[in-house]
Amino acid sequence: MTDTSNPSGPLAGVRVVELAGIGPGPFAAMLLADLGADVVRVDRPGPPALGPDPAHDLTNRNKRSVLIDLKSPGGPGLVLDLVERADLLIEGYRPGVAERLGVGPDACLARNPALVYGRMTGWGQDGPLAQHAGHDIGYAATAGVLGLIGTPDHAPGIPANLLGDYAGGSLYLVVGLLAGLHHARATGTGQVVDAAIVDGAAHLTALLWGLLAAGQWQDRRGTNLLDGGAPFYASYRTADGGYMAVGALEPQFYAEFAKLLELGADAPGQWEVARWPELREAIAGRFATRTAEEWTALFEGTDACVAPVLTLRQAAAHDHLAARGTYTDHAGITQPAPAPRFSATPATLRRPPSHPGQHTAEVAHDWSVPGLTP
Repeated sequence: MTDTSNPSGPLAGVRVVELAGIGPGPFAAMLLADLGADVVRVDRPGPPALGPDPAHDLTNRNKRSVLIDLKSPGGPGLVLDLVERADLLIEGYRPGVAERLGVGPDACLARNPALVYGRMTGWGQDGPLAQHAGHDIGYAATAGVLGLIGTPDHAPGIPANLLGDYAGGSLYLVVGLLAGLHHARATGTGQVVDAAIVDGAAHLTALLWGLLAAGQWQDRRGTNLLDGGAPFYASYRTADGGYMAVGALEPQFYAEFAKLLELGADAPGQWEVARWPELREAIAGRFATRTAEEWTALFEGTDACVAPVLTLRQAAAHDHLAARGTYTDHAGITQPAPAPRFSATPATLRRPPSHPGQHTAEVAHDWSVPGLTP
């Protein structure tokens, strides 16, 4: 990764205003910034409501920060001055809050008709729950995706806030913003993108709804091919308390897996569904005989589709990820490198996480907003 303040990446030249929030909005803005956009985060005076020390909030990397009090008489006007010069805007307030602050879609699009105004919420801009508070776990639960994770006889697993906030929220907001930007540049007409976590999380299940309609998916967790129901698509405890993840779906990969695991000729066949409990027990028994390190050494480099279940720090040190530079050290913090990768316009880490108000004077100059002062 290159450490430079010069714009780079496929979105170089795209200007983004981010109204400070938490969770999926900042992550979406970080992704745009990683890809080269000039993201200006509008922070409010006072301590942050939630989150780590700003120096460790990696969702603020590659951004610049200005301080504006939206509740002050001149605050909304300063934001609109930035909006006038921007391509995209991201806000994550409850429905109606941005309007009350004077920076809602009507006010912003009046100043900049080509603006793409991105709204990030859990429930969306309308519907019975639109005005209610929530978090990733509730959005994922309501969308039907949390209930997919785990075994039938235990509570659903909780995949941090990756499934709702970031997969169903941030990534869908970014797709919407970039699609809107494409349209705006072709027509000169901006629009509002309503990105709701419940909508995006539900959209992620499209394949499963097709399988459900075809009778190839049961509407309960831990009983299907891809949710741990199949003994050859599951994780197993090793002798030292580690875990190995098995994804030997295709017959040729399963054959390799069974041979290396030494299941034996008397083990149930891969598709003897009635004997899957017996097969699972046999696989578990084999994995319990060696450590995770020993199994990793045996399976790595084969087509058995078996991998160790790693912690974050272990993942950063993995030989493959190290060779690709999937993780990198920047400003003293180990972190994921920008993704995806571009052959002609590579993304870079240009700035460490910004502190609130750190770049007010700089942005005032670069964006020609003279009223913006530190």
